[in-house]
Amino acid sequence: MTRALADGSFTRGFVAAACLSAFQDRPGFDGRRVLRHALQGGAALTAGTQAARSLQRGQWVGALTAVAAGAAAVQLIETLLGEPAGRDEENERG
Repeated sequence: MTRALADGSFTRGFVAAACLSAFQDRPGFDGRRVLRHALQGGAALTAGTQAARSLQRGQWVGALTAVAAGAAAVQLIETLLGEPAGRDEENERG
């Protein structure tokens, strides 16, 4: 994944996801939510970039490994930075 980091795929995913997340679905700015989505977007785009490169070279195991690593990274970020239990319900009630 070092090459994917060097090609800017993480940065592109980070910025794109942060821009999309900044003001969607909720009024105001929630920095923790934007950071979580930005990190997940960066991880997902990096994994997708690596998977695509592996497939172009016919390296199926490398592609599957990239997908699994990307999914694990997204889940880890969600676990570490996700909404505390009950917070979503409070926001929905207003």
